[in-house]
Amino acid sequence: MIVLPDADGLRRAAELLRAGSVVAFPTETVYGLGADAFSEAAVAEIYRLKNRPSWNPLIVHVADVPAARKLAASWPAVADELAARFWPGPLTLVVRRADHVPEVGAKTGGTIAIRIPAHEVALKLLEAAGIPLAAPSANKSESISPTTASHVMRSLPDVPLVLDGGPASWGIESTVVDVTGAVPRLLRPGALPLRDIRDVTGKLQLPDDVADGSARPSPGMSKRHYAPRARLVLTPEISDVPDNAGVLTYVDRPGAEVLSADPREYAADLYAALHRLDDRGVATIIVQAPPETEEWLAVRDRLSRAAAS
Repeated sequence: MIVLPDADGLRRAAELLRAGSVVAFPTETVYGLGADAFSEAAVAEIYRLKNRPSWNPLIVHVADVPAARKLAASWPAVADELAARFWPGPLTLVVRRADHVPEVGAKTGGTIAIRIPAHEVALKLLEAAGIPLAAPSANKSESISPTTASHVMRSLPDVPLVLDGGPASWGIESTVVDVTGAVPRLLRPGALPLRDIRDVTGKLQLPDDVADGSARPSPGMSKRHYAPRARLVLTPEISDVPDNAGVLTYVDRPGAEVLSADPREYAADLYAALHRLDDRGVATIIVQAPPETEEWLAVRDRLSRAAAS
């Protein structure tokens, strides 16, 4: 059921969450499927509805920095600096998990991933519910992330309630940075550019490859992810297009889904464009590979995982 995020909608959503159920809600990145992060049964419902692998961890959403610090065994100075600069916003920090905080879904080796979303509805929901919310993207595992309430309902029709906050403004998941080591490490490229993070951290290690099925501190590290129903093919240049194929590019081409040549604007409409092509029923989506520059890292990450077999 899709409802407006007015006082009644927020009250109903908060009641469901406190009762151990799940609610889909908007964030500035994508729509999330939220549940009480401290309830094992509620978190298990996220995994069941999404058909999410048990080894894929979750991000916990909180309303403010003090709430985040309560979940951490330690809070390094760089975490304070990043939070002051980018929270609320599309940055997730991985820190050591406090002893009193239960494992939130998959085992992560004693860490927890936390962020404060920069969306009015998400923040109002966190305030109304009064609990930290574990919230991955509100879609079936491996499929395209949702950027509208209707995307959520098409992918997860059994979700009891979806708060409709309009289209997600960033349209791509948060950047995840592990601050448990001496040098911060990027775990997942995302909406927040790396140059902005380096302005705070200086050095930033790049992510290691992680095999599916093994423990990891962050979501978004699976080989195949963010994938449409159609087969997605990445190619440097688009020439002949077979029948029953769609095209996604950032240069003018008749009949194609043409997105902006600006990486920020491209990312904002990427998932929506893939949804539109899937809705057309094409068998193949041919995507012109974006430039091999750091500004396009998050987009290349999503497209390469969507194209993986």
